[in-house]
Amino acid sequence: MSRVAVVRCDDYSDDNVFRAMETALGLLGGMETFIKAGEKILLKPNLLAPALPEKCVTTHPAVFKAAAKIAQSAKAELSYGDSPGFSSMEAAAKKSGIYNEAAALSIPAADFTNGVKAHYQDGKQNKLFVIAKGVADCDGLISICKLKTHGFQKYTGALKNQFGCVPGMLKGEFHVKIPDTDDFARMLLDLNALINPRLYIIDGIMAMEGNGPNGGDPVKLGALIVSDDPIAADSVACRIMNIDPRLIPTVRLGGELGYGQSDISNITLLGDNPDLFIRSSFKIDRTPLGPVKAKGVMKFVGNRIVPKPVIDKKRCLKCGVCIRMCPANPKAIDWPNGNTKEIPVYNYGICIKCYCCQEICSEHAIKLEKPLARKLIGKVSGKN
Repeated sequence: MSRVAVVRCDDYSDDNVFRAMETALGLLGGMETFIKAGEKILLKPNLLAPALPEKCVTTHPAVFKAAAKIAQSAKAELSYGDSPGFSSMEAAAKKSGIYNEAAALSIPAADFTNGVKAHYQDGKQNKLFVIAKGVADCDGLISICKLKTHGFQKYTGALKNQFGCVPGMLKGEFHVKIPDTDDFARMLLDLNALINPRLYIIDGIMAMEGNGPNGGDPVKLGALIVSDDPIAADSVACRIMNIDPRLIPTVRLGGELGYGQSDISNITLLGDNPDLFIRSSFKIDRTPLGPVKAKGVMKFVGNRIVPKPVIDKKRCLKCGVCIRMCPANPKAIDWPNGNTKEIPVYNYGICIKCYCCQEICSEHAIKLEKPLARKLIGKVSGKN
């Protein structure tokens, strides 16, 4: 039976985070249960974009530090890395505070610039990936993620954190090739199974709600969630966020396809009761996901229930990052008539609803707007 340890941690003081981490790992048998002396272990935080720790865009440096110190005590040879959605890994690591913590512990950065082909014959959606060389070179990986909302998959935590193992702009290509949310989730499940992290640590001490994964609002949950089953860990996170895990594609399909345990009644819960952390008002889209991959009538219907990205003109700096990040060809967002001094405009007719633009906007100027039909679905179903 899958096990998930949940431990209360009310702030990011080094002592409190370290104690909580030691407690959680102790409930699961200790770090030595997951890694052995001399192994090359990659620490994989969430470094989506350069952001200060208090913004809750990235894994908090105190959580990274605690996991790293405990892994070092197990005599592992450590490295760390991630592939940000935009900018360099070094820039994101420095801004988040993880760069300094890694340097203080003499943990080198892994190669997340160069990619190598990796075959996964058991893949249900994808059998071939290009993953960062640093991932391919390690013996095992510890995923140190951040509990956040997400425009495309609703939620990002233990499972989705491994998408950062795909280097650079190759991530955008997946959105073009796999626009359907369920198919994309199957790809993420295959990728995670290929990489097969030893351990998943979810930083839910301060989480992000609302317009995540980059432009949402910090919210205190006070929970550190640790497991070797990503689906089980994400299911517990769903319980704390007060959302039906069946609304999260990776969790629902992960359970159905046997990648992990999604039924919380079949999960052994260790430590603190997750019910003590439930935030009933957590801001996350609780309406069912609409069809993205569709033709004919279903495409007509899908276009009227799938949220669309909309620019807040008061916030937009006209930096053009959203245009550069758009994976569609031709671009679904571009300068009007080539004028870089004006606000970019969308061509929703070719927009694949991947929300890469919304995910990467540092000014939080892009939000997802629910069409009227989707709002009505939410009212009828009693969801928000």
